[in-house]
Amino acid sequence: MSARPFITKPVTLSAERAYEVIRAPIVTEKSTRGSEFGQVTFEVAITATKPEIKLAVERLFDVKVRAVNTLRVKGKTKRFRGRPGKRSDYKKAVVTLAEGQSIDLVAGV
Repeated sequence: MSARPFITKPVTLSAERAYEVIRAPIVTEKSTRGSEFGQVTFEVAITATKPEIKLAVERLFDVKVRAVNTLRVKGKTKRFRGRPGKRSDYKKAVVTLAEGQSIDLVAGV
């Protein structure tokens, strides 16, 4: 029994999908500490894959991406005017840029 080779499909991404994938930058104390190591954190679409996120960041910001790490953030249960509610779940992507690359989040796209 031979192992089947892992074949990846080339990723295609339209301009509209690139803007849907990258929702917003996340600017917190922890995420800004990542900038020392060439990392930028974004909120991304729940359905976005790592290859899509990589391609979207490379196209939108004209940089070279070395790695993409993702995590799902579960929404908190909170109370609003005495009634229980729940914040939405979202997906976060920590994008590591290649040496010498940077993204200025203040300037915008």
